[in-house]
Amino acid sequence: MMRMKKMTMHMSLYWGKDAVVLFPGWPNESVGMYILAFCFVFFLALVVEFLPNKPTIKQGTNHIKGGLIQASIYFFRISFLYLVMLAVMSFNIGIFIAAVAGHTLGFFFVKSHAISAANKELKHESAVSIDEI
Repeated sequence: MMRMKKMTMHMSLYWGKDAVVLFPGWPNESVGMYILAFCFVFFLALVVEFLPNKPTIKQGTNHIKGGLIQASIYFFRISFLYLVMLAVMSFNIGIFIAAVAGHTLGFFFVKSHAISAANKELKHESAVSIDEI
C-alpha cells in the first residue's frame, strides 16, 4: 500500500525549507526547490509593480478596445497579487521576505523611472523657456 505523507500547515511565522508554497508538495523539502520558490515569489511580486494600476490608453482609442486592454492588464495584475498573497500565507519567513523585497524593488524601479522622466521633461521645458528669452 502507498503511504500518504502527512502535511503540516503552520499557523505562525517560521523559518525553514519545509514549506508548502502555492501547491501541495512544492517545494517538497528540497533546498533547490525552496530557492526556486523564493525566486518565483520575488519575481512575481516584482512584475506586479511594473503592471500599471491604471494603464494609459491613447486618446481616440475605441472604447471597447481600450476597455479590453485595461481589463486584461488588470486581470494579470490581480492574479499575480493573489498568487503572491497565497504564497505569503504559507507563513514562511523566507517567502514573506521574497514578496516584500520583490514589491519594494519593483516600486523603486517604477518610481525612479517616473522621477527621471519628470526631471527630463522639466529640463526640456526650462531649456525652451530660456531660449524664448
